[in-house]
Amino acid sequence: MDLLDLRVEVEDLYAEYVECLDDGELERWPELFTDACLYKIIPRENFERGLPLALMLCESKGMCQDRVAALRGASVYAPRALRHLVSNIHIKAQTADGIRVQANYAVLQTLNDEPTQVFNAGKYIDLIVRDAGQLKFREKLCVFDSVMVPGSLVYPI
Repeated sequence: MDLLDLRVEVEDLYAEYVECLDDGELERWPELFTDACLYKIIPRENFERGLPLALMLCESKGMCQDRVAALRGASVYAPRALRHLVSNIHIKAQTADGIRVQANYAVLQTLNDEPTQVFNAGKYIDLIVRDAGQLKFREKLCVFDSVMVPGSLVYPI
């Protein structure tokens, strides 16, 4: 596979990732990960200092599925519309471990009776692998820029 074909496939994975989150199809979200995976939402300061504390941590696809079940059944939060904007998708390296990719993201949030606002912004640092012929995330680190933690961070970024 040449680099252009790989780039298109990687971009399609990112498009599917944000589409399922923005469209509220959360049950599709865990299917974009390998069974053994790492998903983390972590402040930039902690990431840069090598500190492990994260706002959200899932260490397997099963934990991602549990997160969705909690959102559907147990969490109480105001209805909202989310819109993820992903840019500067950069394939950093291809190794035996997989494809290292970095991209910028911004998440916009609109509550029913409020104007749209920037909810979260940062960068994705990802390890993508081919699993049963499809690209999937083995690691997805959502490194957000602000030191302020959104009080309503319940959804994956």
